[in-house]
Amino acid sequence: MASEFRPYPIPAPIVDVAGAPHMRDAKGFLVPLAMVRPQDQLQDELVRKIMGYAIALSEQVARFKAHTFDDIGGFEALLAQEYGATVGGQKGNKTLMSFDGLFRVQVQVADNIVFGPELQVAKSLVDECLNEWAEGARDEIRAIVTRAFNTDREGQINRSEIFMLLRLEIDDPRWQRAMQAIRDAMRVVGSKTYVRCYRRDRFDAPWQAVSIDLAKV
Repeated sequence: MASEFRPYPIPAPIVDVAGAPHMRDAKGFLVPLAMVRPQDQLQDELVRKIMGYAIALSEQVARFKAHTFDDIGGFEALLAQEYGATVGGQKGNKTLMSFDGLFRVQVQVADNIVFGPELQVAKSLVDECLNEWAEGARDEIRAIVTRAFNTDREGQINRSEIFMLLRLEIDDPRWQRAMQAIRDAMRVVGSKTYVRCYRRDRFDAPWQAVSIDLAKV
């Protein structure tokens, strides 16, 4: 039988001062318990209870991730030793399936891409093209360009729209130079590996993601 899920041990809020119970407020001052409103005491108790389970769950997910990578790494090492083969594709992406086809584990490696100063050169070339093209023409391209080079709330370039620009087939030499400038501007500064799990009831049923995201459960 699986062991009961135990919360993280959150420190008790009550502090004994000269034989009298106190609670520390947000400024660090000790307040006599008798002066703390009952609703504030209840709220403190609720928050500590929730946080105890939240921290424990977060640590459990971290352990699950570490064990998952260890298990997959061990499986790949076994394959390499026994058969001289590996599981995976480009950039370390791989998919593992249960024999009955009902469970799937995917490992995906995503590059962290930033853009260098060449992007400004690309923008000026693209603007030059748009300004000379017939008024009212290529409105869809204008919209993509506007979204691509506008920064989002975090000040980041819209990468998906930038990649959409690269997929457009336009013969104008300035556009081609702009697209090359975008490619030259790309810098891979790191990568992050994700594990995604899926399940289904039948071999021909659609896959359902096993969510480990609290907002999606």
